[in-house]
Amino acid sequence: MKKLLLLLFLLPLFTSAQNRPGGPHKKKDFLVTITTDFGLMKLLLNDQTPKHKENFIKLVNEKFYDGILFHRIIQEFMVQGGDPNSRKAEPGQPLGGGDVGYRIPAEFVPTLFHKKGALAAARNNNPEKASSGCQFYLVQGRVWDEAGMQQQLARIQGMNGRLPTPEQKQVYQTLGGSPHLDGNYTVFGQVVDGLAVVDSIAKQPRAAQDRPVQDIRMTVSGEWVKKKKLAKLYKL
Repeated sequence: MKKLLLLLFLLPLFTSAQNRPGGPHKKKDFLVTITTDFGLMKLLLNDQTPKHKENFIKLVNEKFYDGILFHRIIQEFMVQGGDPNSRKAEPGQPLGGGDVGYRIPAEFVPTLFHKKGALAAARNNNPEKASSGCQFYLVQGRVWDEAGMQQQLARIQGMNGRLPTPEQKQVYQTLGGSPHLDGNYTVFGQVVDGLAVVDSIAKQPRAAQDRPVQDIRMTVSGEWVKKKKLAKLYKL
């Protein structure tokens, strides 16, 4: 991923009890809706990454992402957004350096990986691999044949990443994704509806620094929904 602007301050996260997994919403989960000109995406956040989940819910509730751009897109890889500098960016303005003034400690979970539709945190080249407080990306990736998969495994080893399990490898060779990112960037959610929107965004024409030629803005909202209802809706 592209380096973010080096952050000068590391500020603590302050989150309300209602945002915490296992708080008053034990029987509910936070369903995120990202609205774009290409359609809606529905996402769920992972309980196994509580710091990222709490922070994302906080920003969504504050309407932080409304009007922000998907400022970097690469077909067969990912679409990235969340830079606050993009909200009023001029055409051709370089983006990717904006942030909120704090990082989130990495939360690498072996069962969470960069399959298609994964929601993950962008970061700069800090040695702790701590995440940006606001920038994120959605994985598009590609379906890997055996030869391509072997190249990815070699790349992972070169990056000191995490090799996929046989089950995860099968997902990469059927659904698709970006396996070389595993163990280097925190995955903290998943698109459960609207994967075609990721495809539509990723294939748009792009200019310098992989910024879309035409601005692609997002509006992000969320609501607490009963887990049983979510399981039925999205076959979880």
